[in-house]
Amino acid sequence: MTVPEIEATAVPADAYLLDVREQDEWLAGHAPEAVHIPMTQIQGRVDEVPSDRPVYVVCRVGGRSMNVAAWLNQLGREAINVGGGMQAWESARRPMVSETGQPPYVA
Repeated sequence: MTVPEIEATAVPADAYLLDVREQDEWLAGHAPEAVHIPMTQIQGRVDEVPSDRPVYVVCRVGGRSMNVAAWLNQLGREAINVGGGMQAWESARRPMVSETGQPPYVA
């Protein structure tokens, strides 16, 4: 199955952005409106992911998010991988926040 992919610069501002990185990566820096469900928890928390709109899935560089997007698509969801992940997001100077009190960065 081919997974749809989008550049970080093209993710709509009002998108449902699902960040599947681990907790330490999330704390260091993430998109302000992103929803955090680590890849290791997605199967048990899939009901938290909307089924009525596209889901843009992001990780650090795009591998984990590609796997999660493929799995969501197999379930009948509309999932799109964010190519290049949060590294591409940061490089594109898209908004980021951290949970540490320090400037955000991609861990």
